Amino acid sequence: MTSSPPLLSTEVASSDARLRQTIRLLGNLLGETIIEQEGQAVFDLEEEIRALSKAQRSGDPEAGQQITAITRELVKDAEKTRAVLKAFTTYFQLVNLAEERQRARVLRERAYQAQSEKQPMRETIGAAVRTLREEGCTAAELQALIDDLFIMPVFTAHPTEAKRRTVMLKLRGMTEYLAQLDSGTLLPDEETEVIERIQETIVTLWQTDETRDRRPTVLDEVRQGLYYFENTLFDLVPRIYYEFERALREHYPDHEFQIPVFLRYGSWMGGDRDGNPYVTLGISEATLREQKSTVLNLYTRAVENLYGHLSMARTRMTFSLEFQESLRRDFDLVPPEELDVLERFRLEPYRQKMILVYRRLKATLQQNEQPWDKQTPNPRAYASAEEFVRDLTLVQNSVRQNQGKRVSEGRFANLVRQARIFGFHLATLDIRQHSDRHRQAMAAILYRYYSKIDPTFDYLSLSEKDKIRLLETELNSDRPLTARLDFDDDTNETVSVFRLIRKAHLQVSEQSVQSYITSMTTSASHMLEVLLFAKDAGLFGQIDVVPLFETIEDLENAPSIMENLFEIPIYQEHLRRRGNRQQIMIGYSDSNKDGGYLRANWMLYQAQRALARTCDSHNVRLTLFHGRGGSIGRGGGPANRAILAQPPESIRGRIKVTEQGEVISNRYSNRDIGHRHLEQLVNAVLLTSSNRPHYEQEEAWGAILEDVSARSERMYRTLVDDPAFLQYFGEATPIDFINQLNIGSRPAKRKQTTGVADLRAIPWVFAWTQSRVNLPGWYGLGSGIGAWIDEDPGGERLRTLQQLYKDWPFFRTVIDRAQFSLRRADMGIAALYAELTDESVREQVYPTIAEEFRRTEEVVLSITGQSEILDNEQWLQRSITLRNPYVDPLNYIQVALIQQLRSQPRLEGELRQPILLSVNGIAAGLQNTG
Repeated sequence: MTSSPPLLSTEVASSDARLRQTIRLLGNLLGETIIEQEGQAVFDLEEEIRALSKAQRSGDPEAGQQITAITRELVKDAEKTRAVLKAFTTYFQLVNLAEERQRARVLRERAYQAQSEKQPMRETIGAAVRTLREEGCTAAELQALIDDLFIMPVFTAHPTEAKRRTVMLKLRGMTEYLAQLDSGTLLPDEETEVIERIQETIVTLWQTDETRDRRPTVLDEVRQGLYYFENTLFDLVPRIYYEFERALREHYPDHEFQIPVFLRYGSWMGGDRDGNPYVTLGISEATLREQKSTVLNLYTRAVENLYGHLSMARTRMTFSLEFQESLRRDFDLVPPEELDVLERFRLEPYRQKMILVYRRLKATLQQNEQPWDKQTPNPRAYASAEEFVRDLTLVQNSVRQNQGKRVSEGRFANLVRQARIFGFHLATLDIRQHSDRHRQAMAAILYRYYSKIDPTFDYLSLSEKDKIRLLETELNSDRPLTARLDFDDDTNETVSVFRLIRKAHLQVSEQSVQSYITSMTTSASHMLEVLLFAKDAGLFGQIDVVPLFETIEDLENAPSIMENLFEIPIYQEHLRRRGNRQQIMIGYSDSNKDGGYLRANWMLYQAQRALARTCDSHNVRLTLFHGRGGSIGRGGGPANRAILAQPPESIRGRIKVTEQGEVISNRYSNRDIGHRHLEQLVNAVLLTSSNRPHYEQEEAWGAILEDVSARSERMYRTLVDDPAFLQYFGEATPIDFINQLNIGSRPAKRKQTTGVADLRAIPWVFAWTQSRVNLPGWYGLGSGIGAWIDEDPGGERLRTLQQLYKDWPFFRTVIDRAQFSLRRADMGIAALYAELTDESVREQVYPTIAEEFRRTEEVVLSITGQSEILDNEQWLQRSITLRNPYVDPLNYIQVALIQQLRSQPRLEGELRQPILLSVNGIAAGLQNTG
């Protein structure tokens, strides 16, 4: 943030040099902005703190004490504190932009090199298809795989994106400016102008609040998600299909493949009711209508852009009879006053058709503006997406049949793909609710009927066996469950959700809602309750009834629960109508919070294998839905490696996976990065579904993991069950302030916290990230594995683990993810937060955490054979090392602010905003929340 900005040269040979130059440019522009906006004194103070932080990282023992003294004095001046925090926070936002631009630049350079060498780039769709061909996969076998291929990333509204939408839009604008500077086509004056626009944006960023003054509404979250469809996914997803087709033609030139819609998106925004009372019936309907309006607007834009493209004239070409008949039928619906415009293009029938298609889309949009119960039929509106697709394919086929093959497979084919992928629903909305809600509603409804026979009837007190028997009876009965909705409000709302889904199928499409997910599924009766509600709404066999297994115990019990379900005749009939397919969701967050990092990972792996076997034994096709978060402690990490590390039998071409908060932003703000993510996703699913290696020793390896993960869990539970632990967590992290961040519509707490189980997973991980402990991403691993190794003084066990790391993708991924968490953690900074606690609590908890950190680092290095953590990912190691001197000051300031507030509670109104700004800044610096 120092001297005047040099212009960016586009002839820098080294990519790293270009990154440094970009960071230098942005840092210098920020430095000028700080001086202009806040004065030289604030700039000098920020630079002094930064220099001391670098000195501390270089080994100066006095630098940390100086930073502590400076920050304790600084926080007495709230305005100056905000300015310094803003400086570091904005710097990280700009550095993140530069690194994002660097990633996009490197991806394009690698793609150019690969295409020049006529070789597919690693982890692309082309690379996967080539591998399948080399492994001997026949065209028929590959077509069978493609026929059943299903990949669905699902956007969730979990509150892990700390940046405001306003800030994100400004940063996106700067991304485009940086791309212009990279283009190599700007004149010197143009380059200067672009840099001035960047500086202008930095000034507006400086003058914009980082934190929201209110919680976002559910519809705010919905629109945030729709932003990525409008700006990235609508154009990006069809490109993936095109690249798949091209790879198949190249490697299987003698076979013509049929590619169904296999990659589409889902969303929980506006549908996830679990723990969020603000997701009402009206909100869910508004969400579905908003999604429909968004995609209709995208289609109208696309049709308008193609209108002039299809200028084929009757004097030059012929047109298919089917197309001409369609056009005549369309004309019959056109009012006389609108015929003049169409008559102008009487020699260009495709243009006439596109005008009519455009008008029908507009009529459909207008109709969708009204709530469903107020919509009236409009013969000019499209009744379904299938009608729209039919109009487009009539044009496409006619063009193809009349010397227009190249045109039919070009820009117009892209629109046809978009229509088939996104339909009128844009993204499939999942509905999720807690099992307790269904149980209470079912109890209220059944009491209405059965208390007339037996006044002592109590559904809740029935055994599991009796619940299943009663639910089977009701499912086989022709009697409606709820003729009238005159129960309590919660029961009425629970029943009405299913009626809303039925409406959505009629008003939008069956693809609008396909999955109903039950959180905390612990029994077969939980699933049958949902199926009975679905039957009551006329949805039997029309939606997937999806269990969510979350805790360690639930994961262990999941196979037996599904076994019981699959043996129930009425559930078998439901599956038959669903094509004998069962979707099962597994949760990565609560299992980690329940059993610790290593145990959760192992139990998730085991559950996937067992569930696959259970489904196989009943001839049921499994789709696993992975409920991952962005952090390592919640199952985060590179998607490609994560999929390749799963048991191959658990994938077989079908996968759903959640994407949330900062993960969505990181993956889809930049189209090149979004494209890379999707090609890696498809690559991994294709490869995992083919002939993966079979490890003869996997049973023995599994026995080792069972042993060490159980030891790890005991170590973890010893920590979190310590009576002092919850107090330490509350005092040695900024958890109370994280709960005040307005980053999600969902209430921050479930209920009064009496134990770790009551904490929400996202704030749990977020708080440990802020205090630089990263506990959910490694704790227990060192003791669990280390104790097992120590029992063998000869070293054979260590050599076995080293072999596992080399040969077994699952174990390697577990260790490498832990490396990432360890490298981002810092026990020196964590010790500052420990000072915020009562001394007796601190002495009871912090030394245990610090010792386990040391032990885990030691174990990881011994298994990997590395000298330092992340030696295997040196670019990441370097990035974290370079960021630390800029993140550390934010931690020092945050600790000083919390100390100041606790010593003087009357200052809460003055200090709250600076503390929240420090949370945002650390999140930006670490590129991670929860």
